[in-house]
Amino acid sequence: MHERTVRATISTGIVEGFTRDGVHRWRSIPYARPPVGPLRLRAPQPAQPWPGVRYCHGFSYCAPQQRRYTVMGVGKYQPMSEDCLTLNVVAPESPAEQGPLPVMFFVHGGGYILGSSATPIYDGAALARRGCVYVSVNYRLGVLGCMELSSLSTRDHPIDDNLFLRDLVLALQWVRDNIAVFGGDPDNVTIFGESAGAQAVATLLAVPAAAGLFARVISESPASGMVSSAPAAARLAQKFGELLGADEPAAAVKTLRPAELGKALAALIGRGQSDMPGAFPVGPTHGTPFLPADPVEAMADGTAHRLPLIVGNNADEGRLFTRFLQLLPTNEAMIEKLFADVDPEHREKIVAAYPGYPSAAACVRLGGDFAFGSATWQIAEAHSRHAPTYVYRYDYAPRTLRWSGLGATHAMELLAVFDTYSTRYGSMLAAAADRSSARRVTRDVQTRWREFSRSGIPGTGWPAYDTDSRAVYVFDRRSRVEHDPRAERRRAWEGFSLAER
Repeated sequence: MHERTVRATISTGIVEGFTRDGVHRWRSIPYARPPVGPLRLRAPQPAQPWPGVRYCHGFSYCAPQQRRYTVMGVGKYQPMSEDCLTLNVVAPESPAEQGPLPVMFFVHGGGYILGSSATPIYDGAALARRGCVYVSVNYRLGVLGCMELSSLSTRDHPIDDNLFLRDLVLALQWVRDNIAVFGGDPDNVTIFGESAGAQAVATLLAVPAAAGLFARVISESPASGMVSSAPAAARLAQKFGELLGADEPAAAVKTLRPAELGKALAALIGRGQSDMPGAFPVGPTHGTPFLPADPVEAMADGTAHRLPLIVGNNADEGRLFTRFLQLLPTNEAMIEKLFADVDPEHREKIVAAYPGYPSAAACVRLGGDFAFGSATWQIAEAHSRHAPTYVYRYDYAPRTLRWSGLGATHAMELLAVFDTYSTRYGSMLAAAADRSSARRVTRDVQTRWREFSRSGIPGTGWPAYDTDSRAVYVFDRRSRVEHDPRAERRRAWEGFSLAER
């Protein structure tokens, strides 16, 4: 396979990447100083210049997490370090004739406790070849980035709020200052993400410091129940300090090894699953200096950034979590614990929307809507009041996924977004009988994402969402528009919140 080197000069120095398969790639470019030592749990600082050439051929570190989540291939794991604040750039080899290209900036998911921009599916070359500059980013995870510990802050051990959101804003500032060198248009940046990444990009709509850094947002299966108020986060921080057994929690979180902090977080999450299913100790916190308002409330009252948005989720979200990462309430015992403090009338209203409850299938549908469907509906209802909003549901699943019982479960739309069905692994998922439909759905998703990144409108035949028609574009073997599908389920979750439990 022919490969050659390619260099670019950015604000901090020269970066060398490589060219292959029609695209240039630069991997693990630092956008921030390593957040270690006195910078641990502090707002990120811009990267410092380096002398000579920085080699960006391979991926460096991902954020500290459980090792099993860092797998990159058979027997191959990505190394971990707190020095993880890097991003990757993929750009077409041939310069664009029509001028600077749209930028697509991807934020990975993983429940704010796992994941990496180096995960093979997030490669982004297929998107770049279709006419964009693709950027994927690492951000601090778990205790060191996504758990709100600023309430523990002391004069000797200061801690800033919403660290991972600050990381993403600094990465977007890097894009504003440098992406033109790679052929991208700094004034036309679309931020997109999946799961926790989808919730992160939707939350950035309510971050004042992010104003002007992006033009559009695509939120794929945003997660519910992961935005805390400052008082709720402070209670969790106190419990976390108790789990550490530390007299001075601020000193402990500043000095303990990441593995020790991760072990305590896993214990806190485990306790939450038994005491308060669905509540999660990581994610954005509002009522803080960096995120003043709850994101959905900011969208509803018009104080969020009024930018075009695509938001949606998948038909069978909950099924993945019956097999892997069993963190969602997808069985009767967990669901009833979830509803323990909920008004009985509201509980009845929700349960009634899932005929057959508490059958296993009804529980999985309810758990999926609790975790992902409700966030899509809430964001769509709120944001569409003030800005163009497009809602989708992804129903497509090749026979292999249907036969396995997963269907169009959580994250399956990524196979289309990143053109995975054309790879060796993806072609095994889409056996011969499904190849043409997989290609068709992939082409539809990628074309619409590309059109949206250029114009803010996802192509023809997909009406904007409003509270009169509630148009939803359904991606499937035969894609179509439906009006207020699953209306009873949508209405059942109106007004539901775990925030103050």
